[in-house]
Amino acid sequence: MKTIGLIGGMSWESSAEYYRIINQETQRRLGGSSSARLVLISVDFSSIEAMQQLGDWDRAAAAMAQAGTQAEAAGADFLLLCTNTMHRVAAAVSEAVSIPLLHIADVTANAIKQAGVDEVGLLGTRYTMEQEFYRDRLEQLGLTVNIPDEPGRTRIHDIIFDELVKGVISAESREIYLSIARDLIAGGSRGLIGGCTEIELLITRDDVGVPFFPTAELHALAAVDRALSD
Repeated sequence: MKTIGLIGGMSWESSAEYYRIINQETQRRLGGSSSARLVLISVDFSSIEAMQQLGDWDRAAAAMAQAGTQAEAAGADFLLLCTNTMHRVAAAVSEAVSIPLLHIADVTANAIKQAGVDEVGLLGTRYTMEQEFYRDRLEQLGLTVNIPDEPGRTRIHDIIFDELVKGVISAESREIYLSIARDLIAGGSRGLIGGCTEIELLITRDDVGVPFFPTAELHALAAVDRALSD
């Protein structure tokens, strides 16, 4: 079994889901009292959030690269950034370590293609929805990616930072997300990406009428695949 390296804390709410999913799936596959071999480097999200707001991606990249080198030094065989937004600096992390980085967008694109979907709506932080680093990677893999109009993007973003990263789950916010999702579906999206690892704390596959791709779950399951591969 390979050792999984997790760079988490962004937020700890979703990082806890990574830990749960990885260990539950490992036990399901191996049986008995099996659990995963992993290293978790958890950062202080308040400092990372401040860097995001300032657009200081160089400093954010340095923080993620440092976390990656710590995970490698602790014995990780490969890395996961347990966040969609911070894949904005994925290249800097890869350059800082000698072990592979399992990119969340690649895992997500693979699941979408396996589902036979080619046009998807993307829900996430403003950075993930509006900047090119995430959408471009999906589009280069053959997908058409749609994002909400304003003010939908602002509402999606604000609920993530004001509620979900703090563990606040409300029926009102769920309905806001589902209303925006319905607009994306009406506009031609044949599937929906939960492109922030906290989003699947609020909505699930059962809430939408098209295939839903929860990125934290997909990423965690792909980590187990790699950890248990020869």
